[in-house]
Amino acid sequence: MTTVVGVLLAAGEGRRFGGPKALARDDDGTSWLLRAVQALRPCSEIVVVLGAEAERAAALLPMSVARIRADDWAEGMGASLRAGLEALGPTDHDTALVSLVDLPDVDAAVVARLVAASHGRSDLARAAYDGVPGHPVLLGRDHWAGVVASATGDRGARDYLAANDVDLVECGDLATGVDVDLR
Repeated sequence: MTTVVGVLLAAGEGRRFGGPKALARDDDGTSWLLRAVQALRPCSEIVVVLGAEAERAAALLPMSVARIRADDWAEGMGASLRAGLEALGPTDHDTALVSLVDLPDVDAAVVARLVAASHGRSDLARAAYDGVPGHPVLLGRDHWAGVVASATGDRGARDYLAANDVDLVECGDLATGVDVDLR
């Protein structure tokens, strides 16, 4: 049976946004961090990668959620992705489902659809919204080393995904997949 671990990237300082998105709240008080964790509930385990204001963000998380600190988080998303995948190395997970803290309408239904599309260690897939590739992204263990090697700055897995065949899992009927960069 394939095990899919949810990896939430929430380490950035949110320069364009005006502060760490891991600490952001909607006008109604909804925590972006907790909403993103809830969206990952279809995964067998959840790991949150923290960086800027890590202690404050960690205090918001339920005890059932593993925390990883990306010490070089200021480098960009690539550092957070590397930290998350490297931390999974000794585990028995076949696939990581990587999501971002700033996807307000990506919920558990989107994640469940991606988890259902997972076949194991060779997975390389991502959510698509009306045919446009987006997040979350499924990375089978066979791809982790390549993603880690190519993840630099704010590019994350972009270059690796562009160089490989990626299955698109249409989720436009469930969400827009739009990320929030500005307040």
